[in-house]
Amino acid sequence: MSASPALSDLSCLYQTEFVRSARAVGVLWAVCSLCFAIIQVVILVQPSWIGTADIRPPQPSGTLGLFEVRNPSDWPVPDCRGGLSSLSPLPSFQSVAVLVGVSLWAVWTSVLCLCLFRFCSAATVYKICAWLQLTAAGFCLALACLLFPDSWESPEMRALCGDSVGSFSPGNCSVHWAYILAILGVLDYTILATLAFVLANRQDALLPAAKRLGGDIKLIGVGSTAKTLV
Repeated sequence: MSASPALSDLSCLYQTEFVRSARAVGVLWAVCSLCFAIIQVVILVQPSWIGTADIRPPQPSGTLGLFEVRNPSDWPVPDCRGGLSSLSPLPSFQSVAVLVGVSLWAVWTSVLCLCLFRFCSAATVYKICAWLQLTAAGFCLALACLLFPDSWESPEMRALCGDSVGSFSPGNCSVHWAYILAILGVLDYTILATLAFVLANRQDALLPAAKRLGGDIKLIGVGSTAKTLV
């Protein structure tokens, strides 16, 4: 039994607009995932997780990251200790660096999984990326943000921030933009993963109902309209 022509045309037009909207949101999600993957690299390598506040010259000054301590000097180039070239994080922040590294691997893996759209269904790809962003990336980065203040009671922090430094107490220092960006990254991962799950569920809704029930459906497009025959 064939559906009424008006109902078929309306359903097909609705499905066409639905596909366009889903594709637009999917492109936006992919661009945001790629942008934050690049930002994640900056978070890992920048020595700007914590630094001294505005203090007088007798007090030490500088900034500190997971791999490097940077102090100002009389030369144009600051005095740096450590660095990413040695692939050896500061002893007090090794666990934090590992967690951020795992998070970086997960988000770049989710970006590379975009190539699977040519070989797998869109719903499957969205679900893979969502789980990568939520569990590996988001959870690891959130845990790193929690462990970082707990590791402040260290020789590097005492040399930079004074003897009053302790766990969750920065002493003469204050958090800088890289650590704040990492905290915002946890929220960003949560939003991106939720959006990916929504897109995956919407892909299932794009399948015609008769096809899900085992029926045969043929879409015949004429110009900008299409008719559905069951």
